[in-house]
Amino acid sequence: MSIPGLAEWLATPQARYILAWESARIDAAVSDIFGFNALQIGLCELDLLHANRIPLRQRAGDSGQVDVWCDPNALPFAAHSIDLVVLPHLLEFREDAHQILREVERILIPEGQVVITGFNPFSLWGSRRRLDRSGSFPWTGRYLSLPRLKDWLQLLGFEPDRGECGCFAPAVEQAHWLERWHPIENIGRCWWPFAGAVYILRAIKRTHGMRLIRPDWKKSPVRAKALRPVAQKESNER
Repeated sequence: MSIPGLAEWLATPQARYILAWESARIDAAVSDIFGFNALQIGLCELDLLHANRIPLRQRAGDSGQVDVWCDPNALPFAAHSIDLVVLPHLLEFREDAHQILREVERILIPEGQVVITGFNPFSLWGSRRRLDRSGSFPWTGRYLSLPRLKDWLQLLGFEPDRGECGCFAPAVEQAHWLERWHPIENIGRCWWPFAGAVYILRAIKRTHGMRLIRPDWKKSPVRAKALRPVAQKESNER
């Protein structure tokens, strides 16, 4: 299911502004992750795994330039078979975000990692979404906050990092206005780092091992009760 308006938005100055920041952060996040299989689900028009050195890197989804055509909420991969999953702007534009995360947890190996990007509802872009009635991308999404996303991941057994927000300029459409707002980037990182237009979050799938319950050898064993012999009456008859 393609996202309406995504292809047109990718050609705009807004998209270049957002994706420049995200691409740099994703490159830094995935460059030190090793394994055998990496998967990108969402924004398949872009290769966001190029900085990773895992030998088999695939893009999966139900639209765009994909290597594996599939529904993201029913991924055709074996359990515990993928080392890295990248989810760029997928969850806020799908009604089945919980199921997608459950599928990601299923296919990731223990200690596998997921990298997620999304629009921040607590930002100027989030305010624009609440007021916009045009029905165009990216204002049609259900933006997920970092705290909520972390809660979802923790319930599935992931250990998320703190996350990082970026892109503090207002949601203007012209390139020259975005350039004029460039000085606010450093100010935003220092004074309101939680209010960037977009965020990136990395989480590790933790698998807890079994806990062996050992006997407490220090306790003295309980002795079995011995049977008391009962004297038998001898017959007087000979």
